[in-house]
Amino acid sequence: MTELWLVGIGTGNPDHLTMQARQALAAADLILIPRKGPDKADLADLRRQIVQTVLGDAGPVAEFDLPRRDPDLPYLTAVTLWHDAIAAVWADTIVAHPAARRVALLVWGDPSLYDSTLRIAARLDPAPRLHVVPGITALQALTAAHCIAINTLGGAFTVTTGRRLRDHGWPDGVDSLAVMLDAGGAFEVLPAQDYQIWWGAYLGMEQQILRAGRLDMVAEDIRQTRAAARAAHGWIMDVYLLRRV
Repeated sequence: MTELWLVGIGTGNPDHLTMQARQALAAADLILIPRKGPDKADLADLRRQIVQTVLGDAGPVAEFDLPRRDPDLPYLTAVTLWHDAIAAVWADTIVAHPAARRVALLVWGDPSLYDSTLRIAARLDPAPRLHVVPGITALQALTAAHCIAINTLGGAFTVTTGRRLRDHGWPDGVDSLAVMLDAGGAFEVLPAQDYQIWWGAYLGMEQQILRAGRLDMVAEDIRQTRAAARAAHGWIMDVYLLRRV
């Protein structure tokens, strides 16, 4: 039976790898690296850099092109079909390396937090023996970079998506709101003078960008900075924490 190791690699900094992650990569017969197209080549390059840092040039790497999600379909339908297609590509890549019994896949952040790798792995047939190596999350990297705690003293916090913030607003009973997977500017639905924001992009990487302040004072700067960074790199990964003033 094939073993599939989902290895959390943090936010792209090789220093974020735990000893357990390094050991999992060193023991792998095959390491899968997805390619997301030329506009996001940096993401594959970062994975290659991590493998090279741990294993040198001898890493047993297999690369594959990641299927694209159909933007014209309803969101849940598109995601379901997309995950099916990704699972099929994983399976084909693994089958093409019959000697590989221990396969590793590098996962941004941690496989448990707003990541679909576990759901995709559940689609594989036959099912591999699954292992998960936890990684540093974008939220950990954000709060560390800003030197803040994610919650107030005794207060509750919620982790949500930009889509949910835009569609449903601020959730009841929450002091602090961490927002992930925002396509940009979901915080604009809030009364800006009432909230503080701590924002970060490319956390832990050389190009890390941080902004913080009352939302009405920094929102436009964040929007412009985000757009410029995305245009420069072809992609952006960012996350932010909001708190009532």
